[in-house]
Amino acid sequence: QRQLVESGGGLVQPGGSLRLSCVATGIAFSDLQMAWYRQVPGRERDLVATITSGGETWYVDSVKGRFAASRDNAKNTMYLQMNNLKPEDTAVYYCNLRFSELWGQGTQVTVSS
Repeated sequence: QRQLVESGGGLVQPGGSLRLSCVATGIAFSDLQMAWYRQVPGRERDLVATITSGGETWYVDSVKGRFAASRDNAKNTMYLQMNNLKPEDTAVYYCNLRFSELWGQGTQVTVSS
């Protein structure tokens, strides 16, 4: 069964950090491009970062220099290290098998003092 499971969200103060994880099962993870999206209520899901099978990354301008995507192919796991978090980063974060309809269940990130 193909599945993505996120974890690591929570409540953090502005300027703080969180690391999200996404564990994949049932897919050839090491061969595939993955992505992180985020969504706030009433808005579309927005692409935040992508990472190729070889580890090349892309980021939306609003998170460049603050977020870092990485992966451990031996563990079928992708990460999103989020530093210097801002209130506008508050959203539900989803991992996605790129160019597919395979999504995780989402993890809430709330940045608030």
